Amino acid sequence: MDFQPDAIDRVIKNAIEMVENSKNQIFEILESAREELQTLNQEFQFVLKETSETLEKVDQLELSYRRSRIRLTEVSRDFVRYKEEDIRQAYEKATQLQLDVMIYREKEMYLKARRNELQKRIRSVESSLERAESIGSQMSVVKEYLSGEISQVSRVLETAKNRQLIGLKIILAQEEERKRIAREIHDGPAQLLANLVLRTEIVERMVMKQEFKMVEEEVIDLKGQVRASLEEMRKVIFNLRPMTLDDLGLVPTLRKYVHDFEGKTQIRTLLEIRGKECRLSSAMEAAIYRLVQEALSNVNKHSRASYVVVEMTFQAQMVKVVIQDNGCGFNPMQLEEKRNDHFGIMGMRERAELLEGRMEINSKVNEGTKIIVHIPTNVDKREE
Repeated sequence: MDFQPDAIDRVIKNAIEMVENSKNQIFEILESAREELQTLNQEFQFVLKETSETLEKVDQLELSYRRSRIRLTEVSRDFVRYKEEDIRQAYEKATQLQLDVMIYREKEMYLKARRNELQKRIRSVESSLERAESIGSQMSVVKEYLSGEISQVSRVLETAKNRQLIGLKIILAQEEERKRIAREIHDGPAQLLANLVLRTEIVERMVMKQEFKMVEEEVIDLKGQVRASLEEMRKVIFNLRPMTLDDLGLVPTLRKYVHDFEGKTQIRTLLEIRGKECRLSSAMEAAIYRLVQEALSNVNKHSRASYVVVEMTFQAQMVKVVIQDNGCGFNPMQLEEKRNDHFGIMGMRERAELLEGRMEINSKVNEGTKIIVHIPTNVDKREE
C-alpha cells in the first residue's frame, strides 16, 4: 500500500477541526447543563424552605387541634356552664382545625415528593456534567496528540506494525485519562454529598423539636440515598476504568460486565471463552473490552433482543470476538448511507482498524445481528 503524507496530513487536520467543533458543542452542552443545575438548585432550596415552614405549620395546627378537642370535650360534658351555641362553636372550630391539618399534611407530602424529584434531577444533571467534562478532557488529549508532529505520524505509518503501535498509543492515552478522572471522582465526590448535607439540616431541626418518629423516617430515607449515591459513584468509576482490567485481566472483567449487563437490561447474556486464555497488552485488553461494551450497548439500545452471546476465541496470533443477538436486525448496506446514525458501530470499526484488525457485520431484518472482530496479537510489546 502506498502512503501519501499530504493526504494523511489533510485527514489529520480535518480530524483536528472535527474534534475542535465537537469540543465547542460539548462546551455549549456544559453551559446549558450548568444553567439547568443552577435553576434546579434554586428551586430545591425554595422547596426545602417551604417544607420546613410547612412542618412548623403542621406542628402548630396539630397542637391547636388537640386543644380544641379538649375544649370540645369540656363544653360537651358541662351542660350547666355552657350553652348549645358554645358547643356548636367548639365543634366547628375543632372541625376546621382538623381540615387545616389534613390540608397542610397533603401539602407536606407534595413538597417531600417534589423535593425527592428535584434531588433525582439534580443528580442526573450532575452525572451528565461529569460525563461531558470527561469527554471534553479526552478530546483535548486527542487534539493535542493529533496537533503534534504530523510529519512524524507519516513516517510512523510506513508499516502495518507501526500503524498498530500508533493505535495502541492512542488507546493507552485515552485509558490513562480515564484512570485520572476515575481517581478524581473517587477522591472528591463533594457534589453528590452536598444534597445529603441539606437533608441532615432538616433532621437536625426535627431533633430539636423532638419529632423522633419523623426523624426516624428521614434518617431511613437519608441512609437509602447515601447508599444509592455510593452505588452510583462506584458504577461511574467502574465504567470509566474497571480496576479488574489491570488486576485480573480481560476475561474476568468481561464476565463481571456481562453479568451486570444481564441484570440491568434483563437480556439473557452468555460469555463463552475458547482456546487457551492469556493476558494481552494493557492497551489491547482495554480496546477489546470497549469493543464488547459498545456492542452490548448497541444491542440494548437498538436490537430489541432477548438473548445475546459473546464468544471470544484465543488463537496463536489472533483474538476473535463474536457478538450475536436474536434481535430485529438491520440492513448493513444502509450503514454507509446513514453514517451519522451509527456512531457506535463506526467507533467499533475504528477501534478494530487502529489495532490492525477487521470487523464484519452480518445482519438481516428480523433475523438478528452477528458482529465478528479479528484482532492480531503478534504486536511488539515494547510500548507497554
